[in-house]
Amino acid sequence: MTAGLDRRQFLQRLAAAGLLAVPATAALAACATSGGSSAPAGGAAGAVSATNPLGVAADAPLDVVIFNGGYGEGYAKAHEAMYSQVFPQAKVSHTATTQISQEMQPRFVGGNPPDVLDDSGAQKIEYANLVNEGKLADLTPLLDAPSVDDPNVKVRDTLLPGTIEQGTFGGKFYGVNYVYETYAIWYSKPLFAKNGWTPPTTWDEMIALSEKIKAAGVSPFAYGGTNAADYVLDLNLGAAIKQGGIDIVKNIDNLKPNAWKQAPIVQATQGIEDMVKKGYFFPGSEGLKHTEAQTAWVQGKAAFYVSGSWIENEMKTISPPDFEMTVLPVPTLGAGSAMPASALRTQPAEFFVVPKDAKNVNGGMEYLRIMLGKKGAAAFAQETASVPVVKGGTDAVAQKTPALASLSSALTTAGDNVFNWQFRTWYAPFSQALKTEMGNLLAGRSTADGFLTAMQAVSDKVAADSSVTKYTR
Repeated sequence: MTAGLDRRQFLQRLAAAGLLAVPATAALAACATSGGSSAPAGGAAGAVSATNPLGVAADAPLDVVIFNGGYGEGYAKAHEAMYSQVFPQAKVSHTATTQISQEMQPRFVGGNPPDVLDDSGAQKIEYANLVNEGKLADLTPLLDAPSVDDPNVKVRDTLLPGTIEQGTFGGKFYGVNYVYETYAIWYSKPLFAKNGWTPPTTWDEMIALSEKIKAAGVSPFAYGGTNAADYVLDLNLGAAIKQGGIDIVKNIDNLKPNAWKQAPIVQATQGIEDMVKKGYFFPGSEGLKHTEAQTAWVQGKAAFYVSGSWIENEMKTISPPDFEMTVLPVPTLGAGSAMPASALRTQPAEFFVVPKDAKNVNGGMEYLRIMLGKKGAAAFAQETASVPVVKGGTDAVAQKTPALASLSSALTTAGDNVFNWQFRTWYAPFSQALKTEMGNLLAGRSTADGFLTAMQAVSDKVAADSSVTKYTR
């Protein structure tokens, strides 16, 4: 769904492509109406009470759509069971898919979206587009509702830092990014111990170690060039932020002129260009999907992999039982860094929304309230070996996996030294540009200057486009 593409145009395109299996008269009739459910605004509603603070209609069906990616769908089934325990008369339907955009765009345009949508994955609908087209319900009532664990504590006060900011556009809260994703470098602890390799804390140490790794017949890094080259952005942009401080990325988020040409970003990106020239990336990575590159990594063909904290769960059926995925914060560029080497990018992700035209908006918000309770959080952590955005969300996990234990420890060490960026969330054009331009840099088709010039061009174009809603931090 792109800006300027209204419901009539969308239906016409579907019909022209043979994808709208309805009689022409029905399509015309649909175009002549405003679309959506005949239910009142907000859909089904029940009486508000201490046990039902969001006013859920007890017998209203709940339609849940989950992105079936790195976190799977098991956790969602657990949450749906919790909802059914509270509202046993409600029929809960569950859909898990990787084709979010293809399957959900027609439903948004047709006025019959699900009640809860996990808008994630490579085929997600860009969040900014949904917000700008007015397709999402404002979830502020959810934030102000009492938590399921303590009626005296609001949901907003149970969330980890950055969660509300990440789901806020123009002062309104439109989505719960449920996973407290941490982006870093990952390695196998036993592999490093076997070879006597010490995890680096500075860029120079990382380069020196890469020489040793390469000499041992192992590629220092692997990446998925066909769909996930942009994962490597965490290496250069993360190092730049640690060196120059949070204003480095705020300038990018705020679309400042020449923000992509700030000295720390130039230095770190030149570092990646140098790594390419020295052959530090697994041969053939350009033609691999991220799962294929990750498979090479867990097979010991590469020592490092840059990724988010979903990686252990995504690779759990392939990784050797003794692999022990361990998190390594992106190294600093060197002396005088504004942030310590232990600092981490922690960016709430996995965007759960309640569409404004859903038939059961209140039920959708209640489902999210259950997810944000400690029982719901523990179910997610146990199922996925990942950290939810709920304070103490992993406390009830009896036995943490190696990656989850490592991540929990790293987050504790980092403390308040965490950072994130918003430009990819706020402005859709950045997503594909990052994949393309980082892919060109890693394949040697471009230089550091070429990459940064291309990204600045995207920023300048967005900044100059008066039709794009702008956000600041």
